[in-house]
Amino acid sequence: MISFESDYNNGAHPKVLQHLIDTNSEQSASYGYDRWSQQAKEKIRLASQLNSNADIFFLTGGTQANATVIDALLPSYAAAIATTTAHINVHESGAIEATGHKVITLPSHQGRMHADELHAYLNAFFNDPTWEHMAVPGLVYVTFPTEMGTIYTAEELEDIHIVCKHYQLPLFIDGARMGYGLMAEGCDITLPWLAAHCEAFYIGGTKVGALCGEAVVFPKGAPRGFFTMVKRHGALLAKSRIAGVQFDALFTDNLYMDISRHAVNMAMRMRKLFANAGLTIKDSPTNQQFVLLNQQQQQALSKHVLFEPWEPVDNVYTLYRFVTSWATTDDDLQVLANAINTL
Repeated sequence: MISFESDYNNGAHPKVLQHLIDTNSEQSASYGYDRWSQQAKEKIRLASQLNSNADIFFLTGGTQANATVIDALLPSYAAAIATTTAHINVHESGAIEATGHKVITLPSHQGRMHADELHAYLNAFFNDPTWEHMAVPGLVYVTFPTEMGTIYTAEELEDIHIVCKHYQLPLFIDGARMGYGLMAEGCDITLPWLAAHCEAFYIGGTKVGALCGEAVVFPKGAPRGFFTMVKRHGALLAKSRIAGVQFDALFTDNLYMDISRHAVNMAMRMRKLFANAGLTIKDSPTNQQFVLLNQQQQQALSKHVLFEPWEPVDNVYTLYRFVTSWATTDDDLQVLANAINTL
């Protein structure tokens, strides 16, 4: 059965797999010093227009990247600020709290944080005479694209960055689906722009064509001891080539952006199928599409394709998520179209 449950339910892009096969018989250094990791870092450095002070590390997964980066950027007594729908608050099993850091939540506006609400919270917090008795906000976390498939404009992220600078808080951008956000219609953000507007971000590979792997970028340099923190979190790959080879392939000949664009194009075609059937769709320009279905519609579609329940809306409708990826085909969409026609 065709699955639209997630963007990591296939293996890896054929060019990534081929690069792994082609390099398999070669010996290499370990712990990030293999030549493919170095090549991949240089390609990411060029694509992001990073300066010589920037640092790049390869970790295996998104939750691992979030927990390690946040723990490294925060002092022991500090907390991370995120929206209520943020991945670190909802779907990471308390990984951030397990490192000793509280997650402070602000309202989610279709997944996005509003700069004025961030400023209002921080202003009220630091004007509270008892603030030293609380978990101190020490970092702002946002996702691009968001968990609801939406994207920030450059102006919206710039406003958040300005608030962060005012309160001397690092801005950390979770880019597990980075490519799908950058290739969304109307996106006015680029990798170089991100590098100039945050203290850390990562480029997701697991959900964008790799078997596994996330490229963590510190545009102004990593915090002292980050390599040690990576190992302390069990995130240091001895066979670092596993990630290095994959990102070397993904950042060769614009592959990362090309396959991301493909997924977004497929999602827009999917969106039209739902719209033409008169179904209500939430606004999302990326590869995640959210559709309202009643129980009868859900049961009819689930006979033909797999998709994920997201949240109940009322006594009749539930919001469901349908996700495309670099691997989605015309045939996959045709199966979905045929299923929609049965409604």
